[in-house]
Amino acid sequence: MSADDGTTIDVVIVDDDPLVRSALTLMLGGQPDVRVVGEAGDGVAGIAMVRDLRPDVVLMDIRMPRLDGVAATRELHSDPTPPRVIVLTTFDADDHVVAALGAGAEGFLLKDTPPAEIVSALRAVASGDPMLSPSVTRTLIDRVRAGSVDDRASAALERLEGLTARERDVALCVGRGLSNAEIAAELYLSVPTVKAHVSRLFDKLAVTNRVQIAICVHDAGLA
Repeated sequence: MSADDGTTIDVVIVDDDPLVRSALTLMLGGQPDVRVVGEAGDGVAGIAMVRDLRPDVVLMDIRMPRLDGVAATRELHSDPTPPRVIVLTTFDADDHVVAALGAGAEGFLLKDTPPAEIVSALRAVASGDPMLSPSVTRTLIDRVRAGSVDDRASAALERLEGLTARERDVALCVGRGLSNAEIAAELYLSVPTVKAHVSRLFDKLAVTNRVQIAICVHDAGLA
């Protein structure tokens, strides 16, 4: 579904803290286009609920009993039609956030993110435009960029060589953290065209989300 087509965004909240779940439910309940359809207190219950209710977006805590948010995200991402997952974390230096990136999460937010920004992120992710808290993005890039700088740059540049000129332009914009709409305005393209380019970048660079594109661009020294 699309968050801007007049339909409602169904959300499941998975967090072991009942106060956090209540706060998120209360906050999202005041939005005309958002409906919280379920809450779960751990990853096992969350997976079962998501597969039963099939929400558009899951707000997923990282540290939970029985099954953590990384494992739960990975499990859901293996489904034929997985929901979009926004990972919630308390600390931007949390090692598990890096793992969640590889598990398929499409949004990363700190739990102290202002309510309005959480709502905006949820709508963006529901529309297919991943959203990352700036501090989390910086942390991910810093922590994933391990090993020799020269080796990383050489490998990243080699990966980018397979792109067309326009795909490279889009990749550089993604590396700067621009949204699809912002890329479209800067490159004089339509949003659907930008989305098509981003999809091709996923395939050509063998990545699963925009953060990994940004990491490749940063490793190449182009952002």
